[in-house]
Amino acid sequence: MIWSECKEIWEEGPREYVVHLWNLLDFGMLSIFVASFTARFMAFLKATEAQQYVDQYVQDDDLNNVTLPPEVAYFTYARNKWLPSDPQIISEGLYAIAVVLSFSRIAYILPANESFGPLQISLGRTVKDIFKFMVIFIMVFLAFMIGMFNLYSYYLGAKYNPAFTTVEESFKTLFWSIFGLSEVISVVLKYDHKFIENIGYVLYGVYNVTMVVVLLNMLIAMINNSYQEIEEDADVEWKFARAKLWLSYFDEGRTLPAPFNLVPSPKSFYYLILRIKMCLIKLCKSKAKNCENDLEMGMLNSKQRKVRFQSSSLHTENFSVKNAYNKPTRYQKIMKRLIKRYVLKAQVDRENDEVNEGKWIFIIAAN
Repeated sequence: MIWSECKEIWEEGPREYVVHLWNLLDFGMLSIFVASFTARFMAFLKATEAQQYVDQYVQDDDLNNVTLPPEVAYFTYARNKWLPSDPQIISEGLYAIAVVLSFSRIAYILPANESFGPLQISLGRTVKDIFKFMVIFIMVFLAFMIGMFNLYSYYLGAKYNPAFTTVEESFKTLFWSIFGLSEVISVVLKYDHKFIENIGYVLYGVYNVTMVVVLLNMLIAMINNSYQEIEEDADVEWKFARAKLWLSYFDEGRTLPAPFNLVPSPKSFYYLILRIKMCLIKLCKSKAKNCENDLEMGMLNSKQRKVRFQSSSLHTENFSVKNAYNKPTRYQKIMKRLIKRYVLKAQVDRENDEVNEGKWIFIIAAN
C-alpha cells in the first residue's frame, strides 16, 4: 500500500495528490501504521539486548535472585510498572488509531450503491459543517475552560473532586459535560467561600446553556439543512459521485491491488521499454547534432543530407513517443474541465433559484 501511494504521488504530483481528501486519509493511516510498527520494533530491539545480557552474564535461572542493571531489570516488570513513554504502549495506541482509520476507508466505495451513496455524500457535507461549527465551538470552549481554571486553580485539594483545578481536568469536565457526564458537584467547595462557589455555578450554567442548548442545536440545524439539500437532488448527487468513483478506476495508475502491485506488470515493462527507447533517441539525436556541427565545419559535406534526414526522423519519432505519454494527461484535463463545468452550472442554477425566490417574495410583499 505504501508503494501504491508513492506511485500515485509520482504520477499525479504532490499538489494534485493533496487536493483529494481520501489520499490524505490513506497517507495518515499508513504513516500511523509505520510509526506503530517502528515503535514495536524498537521495543523488540531493546528486549533483545536485555535478553542477550541475561544469556551472557547471568547464570542463575531465577532472575529474582540476581541484581540486574536498571535498563535490563525493566524488562522483567509487569505492565503496570512500565513507563508511560514505553515504545510498546505507544505502538498499541497508534495501532488502535490506524485500525479505526482503515475501517473508515470502506466509505470510499459507498457511492457505488444507490442506497448508501446519498448517505455517504450527506456525511461528507456534515463533516464540512462540523468544521465550520468548530471555530465557534473552540472559541467558547477555550473561554470557559481558562476562566474556570483560573477560578478554581487555588483550591487544589479543597474540592470534592479535582474538576477545574488543572487545565487538563478543566478540559475533561467541560468536554464531557456536553454529553451530560459531568456533575454539579464539580463547582462545590469544601470551604465556606460562597462568592467563588456562586460564580462557579453561574459560569457552569451559562456554559451548559450556550453549548448544549444553543450551539449543539445550531449544529443539528446545519446538518439537517445539508441533508435536505442533498435529498432534493439525491439522484443527481448520487450519479455524479458514482461517476467520479468510476473515473478514479479509469485513470492511468496501478493495475493490480496490494500486495500484487509489487510484482511488475506487463504495462511496467512496456513503459520501461518506451523510456529506454526515448533515452536511445536522445542519445542518437545528440550524436546527430554533433555530426551537424562537423558538417558546418566542412568535415562531412558529403553526408549532410543523410544526417539531416536521420535527425528529422528521430525528431518525429520522439514526438510520437511524447504524445503516447501525454494522452493520459489530456484525458485527465478534459475530465476535470467537464466536472468543473457541471459544478459551476449547478451553482449558477442554485443562485438563480434563490434570486428568483427573492423576487417573488418582494413582489408578494409589495402587493
